[in-house]
Amino acid sequence: MSECSRKSSDVRRIRPDSLARHPTLVLLVVAFSGCATQQGVGLPDMPDWDSRTQVLGDIDGWEFKGRIGVSAGEEGFNGKLRYTQDDDQFRATVSGPLGFGTIRIEGDGRQVTVTDNDGELWQLPDPEIDLQIMYGWTIPVASLRYWALGIPNPDELAFTEFNEAGQLESLEQGNWHVRITKYRDSAGQPMPRTLTAVSGDNKVKLVIDNWTFR
Repeated sequence: MSECSRKSSDVRRIRPDSLARHPTLVLLVVAFSGCATQQGVGLPDMPDWDSRTQVLGDIDGWEFKGRIGVSAGEEGFNGKLRYTQDDDQFRATVSGPLGFGTIRIEGDGRQVTVTDNDGELWQLPDPEIDLQIMYGWTIPVASLRYWALGIPNPDELAFTEFNEAGQLESLEQGNWHVRITKYRDSAGQPMPRTLTAVSGDNKVKLVIDNWTFR
């Protein structure tokens, strides 16, 4: 039996009344809910690839808002995406069309949870595979934070190609092929505007409307 065909019971549902016994999850939800709007800061100059990877890789607080399209065979959706990174903790809120609702994917590098459109909280031992089991599609959970910034995930081997401006244009990493087709100025520096990631039947497209760095 392949890894992708393992039983979905490996994904553990966390009952709402059990949150009190999971203080880490409680803190994570509180930390990302009801946050006041914060004024962003400008990025420093990044004249070459080495400085870009260092500067963007060291930033520990940022957010982007945009749109996401996900497809895999006959499954998929298009919706709004709000992604927040705070040190190792992240939260991605995906608001889909009528019938899909909203899901939240959040974690801290050690565990990842999903709150589905029914308010059920699930703990995912292997996020990319578990999302495929739950929804029929998946997204690159561990690496998306880096690719959205226009840099590779530093924890995995990457094969990169650059455009004439010295910006990341294509990337092979893990089982994913990534293309960044457009950049635009954000916080004083060129940042990815459109990004497409493909792995097998899975295709993820991001259109990033705005960035906020803290």
